[in-house]
Amino acid sequence: MNGTILVGTAGQGILRSVDDGATWHRLGLKEAIEFDGVVRSLAVDPSDPSRVLAGADAGLCISLNGGAHFKRVDSPMNQETVWAIAFDPSNPKMVYAGTGAPSRARMYRSKDGGLSWEQLGIELPEFCQGVNRPRILTVCVNPVRSGEVWFGVEEGGAWRSPDCGDTWERVDTPTSGIGNSDIHAIAVLPPVDGQPQKNLVLTVNSVYTSTDDGQTWSGKASKERFDGMYYTRTVQVVDAAGSTLLLAIGDGTPGTRTRIYRSEDRGESWAPTLLHTAPNSTVWAFGAHASDPSLLFAGTKYGHLLRSMDGGKSWFKEWRDFSEITSVAWTPFVAPVKAHPQSIN
Repeated sequence: MNGTILVGTAGQGILRSVDDGATWHRLGLKEAIEFDGVVRSLAVDPSDPSRVLAGADAGLCISLNGGAHFKRVDSPMNQETVWAIAFDPSNPKMVYAGTGAPSRARMYRSKDGGLSWEQLGIELPEFCQGVNRPRILTVCVNPVRSGEVWFGVEEGGAWRSPDCGDTWERVDTPTSGIGNSDIHAIAVLPPVDGQPQKNLVLTVNSVYTSTDDGQTWSGKASKERFDGMYYTRTVQVVDAAGSTLLLAIGDGTPGTRTRIYRSEDRGESWAPTLLHTAPNSTVWAFGAHASDPSLLFAGTKYGHLLRSMDGGKSWFKEWRDFSEITSVAWTPFVAPVKAHPQSIN
C-alpha cells in the first residue's frame, strides 16, 4: 500500500505511518498540534490528498504534505476543541467544522478549503444533561445536493441546513420519530437504482432512517438488533452509491465488548464482520479514502487499530497499540518518510 496512515489520539497527538504500519512517528515538538495533545477529528481534502485538516484542542490545523507537518489556521476556533470536520464532496472549497467540550459547541464554515473560517449563526446550550458540555460529534454534507449540511450533537439533537449553513432547522422534533437527542453520527445516502435518498441518524442507542427527506423517521433499539449491545457509536459509508455501510457498536463507553456490522442493502439488514482479534473496547472511529474503498481502518477507545482489506468484511489488528483513538484517516499521498525523529516501533 502506498500512502499515509494518520491516527488521531487523546494524549499522543497524531501518529503517522508511511510504510504501511511497519513504523510510526509522532508529530515533532514544535508543531501546532502538541506532542501529547488531543486530536478529535481528521479529514482529507477529496480534491487534493496532500491536504489534511485536523481538529485539535488547539483549534483547526492544516497539513499540506499528507500529515507530515501541521500549522494552526488562525480562526475563531483558536483554543477550541474541534470534534468534527467535513468537506463538501461536490465543492471541496466548502468545509464545515464543529466544536465542543471543554469549549462551547459551535458550527463554523470555510469557503476556501479551510484557510479561513467564520462562525455560523446557530446557538447551542453551554451545558446539557448527559455529558455536561455538548460536543458536535458528526458533520455530514449531502453527496449529491451541495449545500445541504447536517450536524449532530452529544447532546443537543440533529440539525440540517439547506443553504450551506446560513439557516438551520432541528430534525429531531417531538413528532419526528427520533426518540433521543444524543446524536452520535449522521449519513446521507444518494438516490440510486430507483431507490430514494436515505438518511441515517445514529443516537446513542438506536439507528433511525428516513426515505422522505427527513420528514418522518423509523428506528429500532440497537440492543434488539445487535446482539444485546446498545452503544451505537458511528457509521461509515463504504462506496459512492451508499449501498455498503459499516456500523460500530459496543456494550458501553469505553465498553468491554464491541462489533463492526456490515450492510450491503443501505442499512436494511446488518451482519457481523469477522474480527480476527477481539478489540479491547468499543470501536470509536473509522478511516477511509475514496481512492480505495476496499482499504479501511477502525480504532477503539483504548487504542486498538484494526485494518480491513476487503471492504470491511474482515478485520486484523495492527501490531502496536495507541492511546485513545479518536479519529483515523488514510490518504494515498506519500508523505516524507523522515519528517520527524520520534519513531515509536
